[in-house]
Amino acid sequence: MIDTPCEKICVVDPASGLCRGCGRSLTEIERWTAYSDSERRRVMAELPGRLDAMQTRPGAASHS
Repeated sequence: MIDTPCEKICVVDPASGLCRGCGRSLTEIERWTAYSDSERRRVMAELPGRLDAMQTRPGAASHS
């Protein structure tokens, strides 16, 4: 089983709708425990790019 990517920084970025801590959408956070391992792997693979995109956006707040 794939662990949660939660960083305990639960703040939603208004521009992207993603959590600034982990990069997941609210739907992904809500459904995480119901996802299969393949669904979790897919989301996990997308997270670094999502977090980078939030960081490089002008006026973006840091998630770390």
